[in-house]
Amino acid sequence: MDSKKRSSTEAEGSKERGLVHIWKAGSCSVTPERLPGWGGKTVLQAALGVKHGVLLTEDGAVYSFGTLPWRSEPAEICPSTPILENALVGQYVVTVAAGSFHSGAVTESGVAYMWGENSAGQCAVANQQYVPEPNPVSISDSETSPLLAVRILQLACGEEHTLALSISREIWSWGTGCQLGLITTTFPVTKPQKVEHLAGRVVLQVACGAFHSLALVQCLPSQDLKPVPERCNQCSQLLITMTDKEDHVIISDSHCCPLGVTLSESQAENQANTAISPSTETLDSQGEVFENTLVENDLPVATKLNAANVQTTSSDAIPSQRDDVKAAKMSSAGNIPCYPDTQAVNEYVQKLSDHSIRENSENDEKPKPSQPLMEEAIPNLHSPPTTSTSALNSLVVSCASAVGVRVAATYEAGALSLKKVMNFYSTAPCETGAQAGSTSIGPEGLKDSREEQVKQESMQGKKSSSLVDIREEESEGGSRRLSLPGLLSQVSPRLLRKAARVKTRTVVLTPTYSGEADALLPSLRTEVWTWGKGKEGQLGHGDVLPRLQPLCVKCLDGKEVIHLEAGGCHSLALTAKSQVYSWGSNSFGQLGHSDVPTTVPRLAKVNSENGVWSVAAGQDYSLFLVDTEDFQPGLYYSGRQSPAEGDNLPENHSGTKTPVLLSCTKLGYISRVTAGKDSCLVLVDKNIMGYIASLHELATTERRFYSKLSDIKSQILRPLLSLENLGTASTVQLLQEVASRFSKLCYLIGQHGASLNSFLHGIKETRSLVILKHASLFLDSFTEYCTSITNFLVMGGFQLLAKPAIDFLNKNQELLQDLSEVTEENTQLVEILNTLFFLPTRRLHNYAKVLLKLATCFEVTSPEYQKLQDSSSCYESLALHLGRKRKEAEYTLGFWKTFPGKMTDSLRKPERRLLCESSNRALSLQHAGRFSVNWFILFNDALVHAQFSTHHVFPLATLWAEPLSEEAGAVNGLKITTPEEQFTLISSTPQEKTKWLRAISQAVDQALRGMSDLPPYGSGSIQRQEPPISRSAKYTFYKDPRLKDATYDGRWFSGKPHGRGVLKWPDGKMYSGMFRNGLEDGYGEYRIPNKALNKEDHYVGHWKEGKMCGQGVYSYASGEVFEGCFQDNMRHGHGLLRSGKLTSSSPSMFIGQWVMDKKAGYGVFDDITRGEKYMGMWQDDVCQGNGVVVTQFGLYYEGNFHLNKMMGNGVLLSEDDTIYEGEFSDDWTLSGKGTLTMPNGDYIEGCFSGEWGSGIKITGTYFKPSLYESDKDRPKVLKLGNLAVPADEKWKAVFDECWHQLGCENTGQGEVCKAWDSIAVALTASRRQHRDSPEILSRSQTQTLESLEFIPQHVGAFSVEKYDDIRKYLIKACDTPLHPLGRLVETLVAVYRMTYVGVGANRRLLQEAVKEIKSYLKRIFQLVRFLFPELPEEGSTIPLSAPLPTERKSFCTGKPDSRSESPEPGYVVTSSGLVLPVLLPRLYPPLFMLYALDNDREEDIYWECVLRLNKQPDIALLGFLGVQRKFWPVTLSILGDSKKVLPTTKDACFASAVECLQQISTTFTPSDKLKVIQQTFEEISQSVLASLQEDFLWSMDDLFPVFLYVVLRARIRNLGSEVHLIEDLMDPYLQHGEQGIMFTTLKACYYQIQREKLN
Repeated sequence: MDSKKRSSTEAEGSKERGLVHIWKAGSCSVTPERLPGWGGKTVLQAALGVKHGVLLTEDGAVYSFGTLPWRSEPAEICPSTPILENALVGQYVVTVAAGSFHSGAVTESGVAYMWGENSAGQCAVANQQYVPEPNPVSISDSETSPLLAVRILQLACGEEHTLALSISREIWSWGTGCQLGLITTTFPVTKPQKVEHLAGRVVLQVACGAFHSLALVQCLPSQDLKPVPERCNQCSQLLITMTDKEDHVIISDSHCCPLGVTLSESQAENQANTAISPSTETLDSQGEVFENTLVENDLPVATKLNAANVQTTSSDAIPSQRDDVKAAKMSSAGNIPCYPDTQAVNEYVQKLSDHSIRENSENDEKPKPSQPLMEEAIPNLHSPPTTSTSALNSLVVSCASAVGVRVAATYEAGALSLKKVMNFYSTAPCETGAQAGSTSIGPEGLKDSREEQVKQESMQGKKSSSLVDIREEESEGGSRRLSLPGLLSQVSPRLLRKAARVKTRTVVLTPTYSGEADALLPSLRTEVWTWGKGKEGQLGHGDVLPRLQPLCVKCLDGKEVIHLEAGGCHSLALTAKSQVYSWGSNSFGQLGHSDVPTTVPRLAKVNSENGVWSVAAGQDYSLFLVDTEDFQPGLYYSGRQSPAEGDNLPENHSGTKTPVLLSCTKLGYISRVTAGKDSCLVLVDKNIMGYIASLHELATTERRFYSKLSDIKSQILRPLLSLENLGTASTVQLLQEVASRFSKLCYLIGQHGASLNSFLHGIKETRSLVILKHASLFLDSFTEYCTSITNFLVMGGFQLLAKPAIDFLNKNQELLQDLSEVTEENTQLVEILNTLFFLPTRRLHNYAKVLLKLATCFEVTSPEYQKLQDSSSCYESLALHLGRKRKEAEYTLGFWKTFPGKMTDSLRKPERRLLCESSNRALSLQHAGRFSVNWFILFNDALVHAQFSTHHVFPLATLWAEPLSEEAGAVNGLKITTPEEQFTLISSTPQEKTKWLRAISQAVDQALRGMSDLPPYGSGSIQRQEPPISRSAKYTFYKDPRLKDATYDGRWFSGKPHGRGVLKWPDGKMYSGMFRNGLEDGYGEYRIPNKALNKEDHYVGHWKEGKMCGQGVYSYASGEVFEGCFQDNMRHGHGLLRSGKLTSSSPSMFIGQWVMDKKAGYGVFDDITRGEKYMGMWQDDVCQGNGVVVTQFGLYYEGNFHLNKMMGNGVLLSEDDTIYEGEFSDDWTLSGKGTLTMPNGDYIEGCFSGEWGSGIKITGTYFKPSLYESDKDRPKVLKLGNLAVPADEKWKAVFDECWHQLGCENTGQGEVCKAWDSIAVALTASRRQHRDSPEILSRSQTQTLESLEFIPQHVGAFSVEKYDDIRKYLIKACDTPLHPLGRLVETLVAVYRMTYVGVGANRRLLQEAVKEIKSYLKRIFQLVRFLFPELPEEGSTIPLSAPLPTERKSFCTGKPDSRSESPEPGYVVTSSGLVLPVLLPRLYPPLFMLYALDNDREEDIYWECVLRLNKQPDIALLGFLGVQRKFWPVTLSILGDSKKVLPTTKDACFASAVECLQQISTTFTPSDKLKVIQQTFEEISQSVLASLQEDFLWSMDDLFPVFLYVVLRARIRNLGSEVHLIEDLMDPYLQHGEQGIMFTTLKACYYQIQREKLN
């Protein structure tokens, strides 16, 4: 043809793709011609209607040709050449569709356009006959709150309706008729509506016939199967009925919902009058029970039915005596509940007839696989109605006679599919009332042929049934209602039970559908749903009823349908295995099989050798594109023949008997076929440079490969798996592993085949080839499969299989040879099997070859060439790698055959491969005995050292090999290190040594990577010279006495655990943390189970050389918890021990110093049960030395202790100030000389004996001091604290620890730079430790840590700025416990609170508490001075860099800082100034509590006065306090308004000063409190200045009353405590300065208020 010639000249130019050829349907001999008037534009897709067509070109433009009556221009109604649809210019169209008389297009942005005939609303426009131009259809989802426009993927058009598939995989429809799938009776539907019935399911494709619709829907993943609802959601009947018999239960799930069948009035009437009405006598292929298909509208009572007028409703089928109806209770289909009396039945029937009833196949909520293509009606073969009826009756009667009427009814409902039995007898005409008189076959003959056909079909169904999960099939076998063998004459329940028994052995052979592949490739797990008019059987449900709603065609489940086509009255489904199922009208042979229509899908017999990969369905014919040997698609035609040729056909049938091959080879490579009414159209590609041919070769070979894999799976693997005694469980498991990987691979290849089909339909750009884009999917699946099959091989799987499978294999030897492509005659079966299972890996070579072929079609420099080239080498290298794997496996298998049997059992593992062994290579053990046999075997995961009868396995992950130098005395030696052994191997020659070293190193490296099965594709696979010395691995110790049988998992270094790891002992002990040189070292967690208490000891903290050392928390199983320091696994240093909970027998708490697991040194013990707290010295776990005890009842003792008892001198005070000083012999027991002083001052001296509080014997003298003696002669208060532990002796361990952390042996001895290094190390280590769990550190803490890493440097003279730097550094350091100083402060705060909270809140302890704080300050200051040596000593002054402002001798100097009040200008360095701001806020609560308790009485008196005096108004109070009149405010400014001070005004004068003074309670340190007092004086001065309008100087006499007024009005509750706290802790140098005087004034006010008496 001329096009052929042209192709060579324009080879590079037009690409010669998408050429359009068209020819008339029915003329098989005509060669398709080029479309008249069409230029050279590449066409991607075409669609044909009855008399018109649409073309979509590569640039997204749309052209129409043929008869276009809707065009407005007369010239365009019948154009000679295709005309461009101008309305779509500028829109990039991606797909087009054509209905009988209308067209549609979808743009890239997902908008659908419709034009053409619109009489039925099929263009979604209301009240318009024609839509001349493409018109956008607005589709919006009302369920989304802002109405979102729905984006469309695909359109399908029928004669009067259109379906659109949205991007969210839902179907929208418009037009007219039940084929819309909408629940509506008002037509036409012009606003697109969603087909709700399939909402929520993933629809993959839609197709429209003239009056029916098909949808391809993805199966629900098995775990997503919805729980089956109990009742049908449409007619609310029970879906599953259960009938209980004496010895068995029958459960039926054969509910048929009556909704969804449309019936015309006439049909309903017609059916009431005829005996057997064709429309009601439809048969269902679902194995349903025959049931209430229709009940007459005017059926008054059930008993009016008589046997002559039988319809196919089960209630009628039972002989019509009233009792029988009652007996059957109409439970026929399991969807009618049993009613107690006949009247109810009648009412129910009446109710049913109000709906128009029909049967529907199983409720679609339960997507269960169904028997493949079980049976169908043979149409056009009618027997007289009476025979059918009587046959049915006799059948039911025989049933009844056999097992009783009720049982018959039950079986009919559940276990026995009577419908199937009916199929042997009954008939199904395809036209209403059509009687084919020509048939002379009687009921008997019919029966035989029917049986034959059912057998045949079920066989064929089995043969073609796809490789669905075997489990599914078996479970299906169990759930399916049993079809009866032959005719049901007598049924015994036993027989039924037997038939129902499922084979017990179920085998898994399910393709593990990988989600990844399903997302990238077309899914093969699909269902076909159909709806619309079905009178030709085109819906495939086994009947000729119309359906209003989508219904699943059960017998296509598991058939892996990938594409649907719908013709005028028939439907085609293309499967992944390149087969076509067809159903519907077959009047012209358009189904491609025997000349009978079929109401259920049957296989079309297109070409026995080759598969079909593309189909098209026309009005009354079908087109099939078939693979051929030379990969050029062959086109087959099946259907109507034009009359000229049809004359010689029998019975004037003008149709093809079998599909006819059309001669299109000269055209080129057909990529797409399209069918209309009278014309067919193909798109052809020319094979330029072999590009197209290579693509077709890839696709064809892939499809054939899939068919082969499927055959192997169904015909070899599945039978093998179901054989009995296949050997050991492990072998079976390995075989199942092989099977499941095989299934996965098989499924992937099937998906790829399907994706190549659609690839050939499209633009055919190489870069979108799946094997390029997602190569890893293929590489991984092949690798996985190869791994499982080599594992099976190594374990001798094929030999083991040979025995049990011998019969099966012998029977199928030819099949095996055929499938495995082995040609030699006498090959062993095992070999054939071996070849067969390794067959898939050959495919990789083909991929590589085709990709190379494709690459040659491109310029060498182009990116496509590069990509194809790379991918090709990827596949090739994987093929070689897998080949090597197979060889390795075979080598290993050979080794096991020769290896002594005993060891084989223990050493042989599926994944283990032999690398080399020393039987043939001289490798001996150094210093081995003369007669010892040492055999070394290197596997890919272990080195085995075998001796006479024993062997030892060294896992490679924990094996280090290094060559020994010649000097070491070992010539050609290799040093092997394992965690518990070290040995030297001597090889015979240097070459041997190198070989072994290399082999071991590579094996170790491979074992560590754990990717031994991945081929060297990709970049990350450069071989390392030697494996790393430091690595992660798991190991179980077998020898080491401490670690025997323990398992370590973590980091290693040269044979020793080193780094982070977890060590578990078999008895439950476990350590998780850091290791160093094989020992626990660093931070770690340790658990020891305590069998007796059934709990565990748990330690978290620091370790050193395998022992607990450093800070840690140890929780004992008994409930005790110790937090503190450890050394050598013992408590040593400062620590806190909590014993028992508050509920247990003796809860207590100890905080203090420990030495070698015992309490020693200073410590505080809180005995919560007895309510006592001891603060003092310890030795060997007992109180020994000086100490103080306070009790919750207010007793206070200080004195000597010996062996936990008060012994020796002591002082005892009771709550009411009774004091005893003297000797003690036991706790609270007086014994010896002493003095007892009463609260009123009387005292007794003498000898005392007895326990305090229970009567004391006294021998002594009673003194009553003379009333006239002045108070000062007798010291009133005993000085406490002399017998307590001195403050500087307390908490030595805490400070020592801090010095140690700074790297100093003793306090104050050490190098500063070393100390700073220690700090840096501590901070870094802590940060690293917390990096794993960042939630522990807040963001601010992290910033603090970063800023602490800078060390403040000081050069030159010390200045205020430097002092300030140190102060800031201290504040930060004390903020984080990770800094040694911060840790110290945190510990001190803990011990301080522990001491003075609770029972320790005793007023007698106040002085101790103050002393302790002062001691802390002194000792911390010593640390700070050590770290900052340039800091001057306590009390010295730093000169100010700037001169001080000239001072005015007044109280309102307005100084910025209190420290400037020192006698000479400058800063005074004091420990309290530097450290107190950091420390005191943290210790404030317990300390202030003690002050409050101590000043309790004084403060009560003071407060009473304050409350009393505050009742007075301002002027009265000022007057009462003697404030001079000139200082009285006259007017007040309140919120900017000036108001006069009235006699009633209250709380208004000096308000700002009052408010200022109140802030004293919100500050912590004395210096801050003094600043507040100073500020108050300034505020008073400001107020007075404002009213006096002149400068003046205060005298104390003037000032004091005013200040007294302010103090009274401030109403500070605990003023006494504040005053005493300032007094105790203020810097001594401040006492004589300005602030000191102000403080004295405040103190004076406090005492004055107590003595104030109102007149």
